[in-house]
Amino acid sequence: MLISSLGQGLLWAPLAIGVFITFRILDIPDLTTEGSFPFGAAIAVSLMLKGQSAIVASLAGFIAGCLAGLITGILDTKLRIPSLLAGILTMTGLYSINMHIMGKSNVPLLNEKVLTEYLPASWNLDIQTIILGLIVTGIVVTLLYLMFKTRLGLSLMATGNNKDMSAANGINTDGMIIFGYMISNGFIALSGALIAQSNGYADIGMGIGTIVIGLASVLVGEIFLRGHNILTRLIAMVVGAVVYRLLLTIAMGLGFPPDDLKILSAIILVIVICVPIIQNRIRTKRQLKKYLEQVEDKDDESITSEAPAKSILSRD
Repeated sequence: MLISSLGQGLLWAPLAIGVFITFRILDIPDLTTEGSFPFGAAIAVSLMLKGQSAIVASLAGFIAGCLAGLITGILDTKLRIPSLLAGILTMTGLYSINMHIMGKSNVPLLNEKVLTEYLPASWNLDIQTIILGLIVTGIVVTLLYLMFKTRLGLSLMATGNNKDMSAANGINTDGMIIFGYMISNGFIALSGALIAQSNGYADIGMGIGTIVIGLASVLVGEIFLRGHNILTRLIAMVVGAVVYRLLLTIAMGLGFPPDDLKILSAIILVIVICVPIIQNRIRTKRQLKKYLEQVEDKDDESITSEAPAKSILSRD
């Protein structure tokens, strides 16, 4: 159970990282996720069925996701459509595009060579999945870490922190937002391509609920690993994806129906959102109680110090 959850979690990790870029770095709620995820899967599976290698197909899925993010970015920055609505428009359009690419709602992989088959055949399938996930996730995290150390990455983070101040310092904020949308949805589509190869098919409905999965992975990761260092935050996304997948696997092992996994995903998201809020309230109450106790102690000390002074004055 743990091994399979680790492998699947690593394949979902690029999705969590993609959601992290828009949700945490740019502070933008992007619903393009639910369209770009199956878009990457559809592109990858279609190319593999036409004879392309799994590596080329997966990279094509990543590029396709970048194009989807480009459209959302243009709608948001150039046409001034609110980010939430821009994501919905792109997601809706991608549904029809995915249907045209696949030709039907479900396209299975037959005897095509998937990425795990490039690894030694003597290895167990779960081990192959883990190694593949580690390789892909390691490349993604390393590239992003190096990028965020450059002027481009710093400009991207600055735009998310304070758009007006960034523009005042000469940063092309619209360009940074579009770039953020592109790499975010590129990684999300890459995750879709990996999951499609793992499942053995691409389905038109496989993107439903992916934004919930991504957000839950982000929030779970931030609970387990906290820090301001960008590398720590990226690793936290990977940890969050693995832990989230483990929670779903445990639920299924306890007899939770597979059809109800979307409900479980929503419940997990609500819990991880509420836990920090409850913790902050408890912490605030404790600090307030401690402060009131200190005030009372000071009042008691002042009363005791005033008592001898009053007795001396009364004698005089």
